[in-house]
Amino acid sequence: MNTALKHWKEAATIILAAGTRRRRGVDSVSVDLQKVASVSVDLHKVASVSALPHKSAFDYEVLLLKRSSKSGFMPNAYVFPGGLVDPSDFSGEWLEIFKAFGNKPNFGLGSVRQSAETRPPIFATDRLKLGSPVPGEVAFRICALRETFEESGVLLVVPKVEENSLLKSVENKCDSTQITLPPHLSKVNESCDKSELARWRALVNKNPSNFIKMCKELELLPNIWALHEWGNWLTPTGVYGKQRRYDTAFYICCLQEIPHTLQDEKEIVHFKWSTPTEILHSFQARELWIAPPQFYDLSRMCRFPALSNLHGFASQRAIEGCEHWLPVRVVKDNCYISLLPGDELYPEDGSGEVEVNTSTDPFLGDSPGKESALHRMVFSDPYTMTVQITITPKYNHLPPFEGANLRHGPNSHL
Repeated sequence: MNTALKHWKEAATIILAAGTRRRRGVDSVSVDLQKVASVSVDLHKVASVSALPHKSAFDYEVLLLKRSSKSGFMPNAYVFPGGLVDPSDFSGEWLEIFKAFGNKPNFGLGSVRQSAETRPPIFATDRLKLGSPVPGEVAFRICALRETFEESGVLLVVPKVEENSLLKSVENKCDSTQITLPPHLSKVNESCDKSELARWRALVNKNPSNFIKMCKELELLPNIWALHEWGNWLTPTGVYGKQRRYDTAFYICCLQEIPHTLQDEKEIVHFKWSTPTEILHSFQARELWIAPPQFYDLSRMCRFPALSNLHGFASQRAIEGCEHWLPVRVVKDNCYISLLPGDELYPEDGSGEVEVNTSTDPFLGDSPGKESALHRMVFSDPYTMTVQITITPKYNHLPPFEGANLRHGPNSHL
């Protein structure tokens, strides 16, 4: 962990998108995967869309989990599945489970093109120097998969019997110039009966290291290859105190169809599968509350109503890497602003601890001017949130819909 960010705890989360229109057999998946892999998304065309698509335009939904009202961090919020890293996620025992992939970069995940100097600390840290033989790229995916199983009952794994075909797929694509895709447009494993999975889920909830035991006993591989790097968000300073700050790796995963889902009745009291447009509409109608990262990424996903396009974009974009985002909160008049990297007022050191002078910023809280470098979220209350962005996102990412288009676009169908 970056010593400059000593108050942050490492975590991982998954943006889980699942198909709603196609109910196909496994035999068709390998053929369709080739179509998905060859998807060429016209980013200029996608970025030029000015109004949110109607909910009926989407052929997928996204999983959100409602946190308990008793939670010490974002009570009652709807969040993506995920949570804190556990030491067992970095355990050397995973080396035996992933033995067949041990000589492949990051267990077959490959490498990103982003330079080591610009990689977020959560990914750039040499875990071997911290005593773990498991690369961070692997451990954070294991964490996200484990937490998703604990919180929602969704288990993303590959049976050991499919290891050889998976290995061939990895060998064909495992270099820095190609994309490593999962052998399926991810499908939830159904080799275990529900009672057996319920037993293991209870054990993993009790002790995260039981996730290793489960994978060994049931001969399963955590499907780390289905998770594509999406982003890295940090909790702003001065929001939840020093004990409630998280440095979170965000991944995205596209599933064939919506899996059987449960809440754990402890941390999570409700789950919701909805289209990105529906979630944003519910948020603006004050029917549910989502945190700024969820708002930003869901509005970004609205540019991809088709699951195949989302998957194609996410898997291709992931090899570029991602940016380290520590929002810097400032107050101006009757609103507060969350500055993001690239904004002309964002502190150069990116520590989040620097006082920002807002007196010279004519655009703070107003409509963005094209001549200014803006990358910020503006809040007039917890449910009124807009994005102002005039910069070009790094690492081939796309901007979200800007604030005015979320609410007032003449062709919007929210």
